Amino acid sequence: MGMLDSIYEKAKEHPVRVAFPEAANEKMMQAAYECARDGYIVSVLVGPAAELRALAAERGYDADVFEYADTADEALQAEIIEKFVARPDTRLKEKALARRMQDPLYYAMAMQKAGLVGVTFAGIENTTGDVLLAGQMMIGLKPDISTVSSIGISEIPGFEGGEGGLIAIGDSAVCTNPNAEQLADIAISACETVRTLLGCEPRCAMVSYSTLGSGQGELVDKVVEAVRIANEKRPDLAIDGEFQFDAAISPEVAAKKVKRESKVAGKANVVIWPDLNVGNVAVKIIQQFGHADSYGPMLQGFDGIVCDCSRGAPVSEIKGNIIISAVRAAALEG
Repeated sequence: MGMLDSIYEKAKEHPVRVAFPEAANEKMMQAAYECARDGYIVSVLVGPAAELRALAAERGYDADVFEYADTADEALQAEIIEKFVARPDTRLKEKALARRMQDPLYYAMAMQKAGLVGVTFAGIENTTGDVLLAGQMMIGLKPDISTVSSIGISEIPGFEGGEGGLIAIGDSAVCTNPNAEQLADIAISACETVRTLLGCEPRCAMVSYSTLGSGQGELVDKVVEAVRIANEKRPDLAIDGEFQFDAAISPEVAAKKVKRESKVAGKANVVIWPDLNVGNVAVKIIQQFGHADSYGPMLQGFDGIVCDCSRGAPVSEIKGNIIISAVRAAALEG
């Protein structure tokens, strides 16, 4: 059984309730339906229940496969608000929360914070900025993490390194030019995501155009400082660098370039880019030339699982991201 097959099996063992605030969207409804029908998740459609039921039936789906969070149900809204404001970490009061819950995205995240669902999955109709803003306001960030970032998982044909041929890469979608502190946060969050999702110990390489001082400049200095900060904050994690990409993933190259002991060099299963320019270009190269199957981007840093899928993603990719998100949430609940 491959690593991704294992993730799918984990989802079936503990189906998580996933809220879909863009439920009427055709691709989103199809993905939510197929994931629920096949037993991976419990799909909770957020919106006017009668309309969503009718739309599901019109599209040929068994409407009873879904659960519905009816935004017109005053009793349900009152329950969500009561549970939300009772949390010690909430910053919103009843009236302010009720106003925001007029938007299905905020309604879904209020449900999540109140403990009624484990994941909010959006991104087809809401922009990344919309999702990030709502997540920061409604879900909040993890303790000791001040940076929201993203990570993706790539399965590259012929690649025998990483973790069973999979490699986690980030940030390729959110942080434009992180400083050293933010870069350290991204690395720490990525390690936690990989440990939760793949069930393995992360070996995280922070990459640059330099390997352990072979190059010089401000861009290298930032990565060196980020490694120091990450190791100081989380000495339990294997985070190392600065490495060039080949020294991070190739044992042969690492043997030549890394003249000290390292748990990461040559065998990284997590790679952290120094900025979004590198990350976005690199992930496109991996996809186009490496013919990789890529999953993500998965948002990380939130105090819960919040998802922002690509607007142009096909249903198959959306389903994969839903299932991966559910497994991450199940691990948090467990």
